[in-house]
Amino acid sequence: MTIGGEAIVTSTHTTPPGDPMTATAMPVRRTTSRHPRNTLYASMLLAGFASAATPALYAQEASDAASSGTTSVKSPQTLDSVTVTASKRATLIEKTPMAISAVTAEQLKDLGAVDIKDYAAQVPGLRIQYSGPGASRISLRGVNSSGEATVGVYYDETPVAGSVGVSSDAGGRSPDMELFDVDRIEVLRGPQGTLYGASSMGGAIRILYNKPTNELEGQVQLGYEGTDGGDPSNSQQLMLNVPIVKDLLSARITGYNRDIGGYVDNTFLGIKNINSGKSRGGKLQLRFTPTEDVTLDLSHSRGTTDAYSSTWNPSFGDYVQRSQVKLPYQDDTQIDSATLNWDLGFATLTANSSYQKRSSTYVSDDSYYVQTYRTAGQCASQTGVASCDSTQLASWYDYVDSQTPAALIHDGVTRDRTNEVRLTSNGTQLIDWTVGIFNENRDNYIASEDTLADPTTGIIITPWDLFYRRQIWDKLKQKAVFGEATWHATDRLNLTAGLRWYDYDKTVTGTTDIPWDMIGATYKPLSSVNASQKGWLKKFTADYNLTEDAMVYATVADGFRPGGANQVIGLADNLTAYKADSLWNYEIGAKTSWFDRALFVNLALYQIDWDDMQVSGRTLNGAFSFLSNAGAARLRGSELEVTWRPLSGLEITSNFNYVDAKLTEDQVSDVINGAGREGDVVPNIPRTSGMVAAAYRFGLSSALDGMVRLDDTYVGGSYSLFRGTYNTYKDSYNTVNFKTGVESTDGKWGAYLYVQNLTNEVALNQYTRSSTPPYTSATSLRPRTVGVTVNYSF
Repeated sequence: MTIGGEAIVTSTHTTPPGDPMTATAMPVRRTTSRHPRNTLYASMLLAGFASAATPALYAQEASDAASSGTTSVKSPQTLDSVTVTASKRATLIEKTPMAISAVTAEQLKDLGAVDIKDYAAQVPGLRIQYSGPGASRISLRGVNSSGEATVGVYYDETPVAGSVGVSSDAGGRSPDMELFDVDRIEVLRGPQGTLYGASSMGGAIRILYNKPTNELEGQVQLGYEGTDGGDPSNSQQLMLNVPIVKDLLSARITGYNRDIGGYVDNTFLGIKNINSGKSRGGKLQLRFTPTEDVTLDLSHSRGTTDAYSSTWNPSFGDYVQRSQVKLPYQDDTQIDSATLNWDLGFATLTANSSYQKRSSTYVSDDSYYVQTYRTAGQCASQTGVASCDSTQLASWYDYVDSQTPAALIHDGVTRDRTNEVRLTSNGTQLIDWTVGIFNENRDNYIASEDTLADPTTGIIITPWDLFYRRQIWDKLKQKAVFGEATWHATDRLNLTAGLRWYDYDKTVTGTTDIPWDMIGATYKPLSSVNASQKGWLKKFTADYNLTEDAMVYATVADGFRPGGANQVIGLADNLTAYKADSLWNYEIGAKTSWFDRALFVNLALYQIDWDDMQVSGRTLNGAFSFLSNAGAARLRGSELEVTWRPLSGLEITSNFNYVDAKLTEDQVSDVINGAGREGDVVPNIPRTSGMVAAAYRFGLSSALDGMVRLDDTYVGGSYSLFRGTYNTYKDSYNTVNFKTGVESTDGKWGAYLYVQNLTNEVALNQYTRSSTPPYTSATSLRPRTVGVTVNYSF
């Protein structure tokens, strides 16, 4: 039974489900070339188009076989079907006319996925810029910049917001949530504005959890791992499902605890493995089914993280940090939701109300920035003389030194309330439709404060002796009306149109109540800036079924994300507000299966035209950042996914992504002179990336199965900035993961050994340079990690 937007994942076989939509035959290898080889790109496209055409040939052979009286028998190599609800109704993924990948529960278990960065390689074009706990920037298809998120993230029906911060960069602080007891993850590539609204201009990610059932069941999972040169880690996870009143009320409880071993050494403070941490949390769900047509799901989840920054400074060696202060991070995220699904016969009514509260505190090191003022020139400028004498200079140096080590504390609270009501037609009619309304009220409080740390331990001195504080209150209100309809014009041709009207209003209020005159942060009384906008989002799709095993589609869709306002000291009035940026996506694709569904091949080609890009700028003294609009970009790319089951138990998946993301206009306007110029490559987006994985399950005895899995992931190089003195090229990298284990044939228990980053690659996730010590900053994948996990289900 399909209940509104809630999916049923169908598996027609007893073998572990494979994901028919995450693949590509890519020769994975390391390269230092900054540009993909034309022969590789051409061969991948040729293979994709050839594969798209092949099913028609095999369909004709099947037809000939049928006419001769032979009967097709389902092969043990036949891949499982996955049902998704990306279009707000249940559809088979291979019959859904959009670029979508599904990562199933079995795949997540095989990957040992803990959070979003652990499955990113399974999806072409999905990039995670990980800057530390609670600070990930997610992008799809190269749509990547500061500001509000460009990819919408949903936990079930709840859109999860990032913390805005003092620079209004909510997209750079996506929260970390544990991926335990997850049914599947759906990744929708390309703008999803009509159904998912603002901040899905690059795509959307839906994390769908298992729901309470009428069975008494549970699961326990334990893990232990060691990291090369670091401390060990361990984890415990628990799930218990209890039917409280049979066929009426059920509860599902999950909990987790994770001790994270560090691997970064702070040589300034003399602390080894400083980036250790602890993560814990849980989820309680209740499902109430008063009738077979009505389902009410209630959910409360909470997760906390206490950790230290994993940022390190390559100028001083691999995994070496030179911060003068300890860099703790604390995050407490709570999500409450209520979802009603009511089958009215002709349609299903879905109503969701959600509340999210996120409190976070993190520290950055301001010491090196403060020390840039320890010069004779600054002495003269600050004291108002042509040149400081020796006494004045000594006094000035003492003053600057008295403000180090300086710890910049970022303290914030986000409260987000969302409501959505939609009506979705049931069954397959001449016209399938969805209509709905949406509203959001998001409140943020952010404080940025400087205080002193102990020069020996790096620990912040308490009570705080603040010598600077800036406070900001950021309020966003959104409302929307949306609809989408599909006309089944013929048995093979379907035409879809979508429309969304949106209206947002953003007010930013701020003050600098503790000034810091040395850096130009003068007193600023409480003041407010407002920005608002209304508009329409549109989508048009045509899909045509060439055969039962081959579909082609074409899509034109636009997307946007809200603008806002800056609260920056000394910022000109014409820079305080910035508007929404928007894009158009033009896409064609093919979804195919062949060899009796033993092989899936999917291909998408797209062009994205991105206008009024939100651009990050800095004040003249470099102390504060702000957002404005300038420039345009064109992104042309291709995505290829292949899944193949050549024999029973063996499944090979691969994907390949290519994107050419360049500016088509200078990032210059009448109010900002940004760094980017026409022809510059969009930063932090590799032109090529891909993966190949092979998983094999085999019988050991009547009670035991064995499994082995090998993953090889390639990420191409990218630039850190558009251009300039400190623009840095981040090298490509290639990582290998391995896993093997034994499982009971009834699926009740399993024990596994795994190695992540087998070749111990120093794989940089983010890399920047600056003119001040420690000159470089980076985050990376963990060094080689070896671990074991055991799980038991009942």
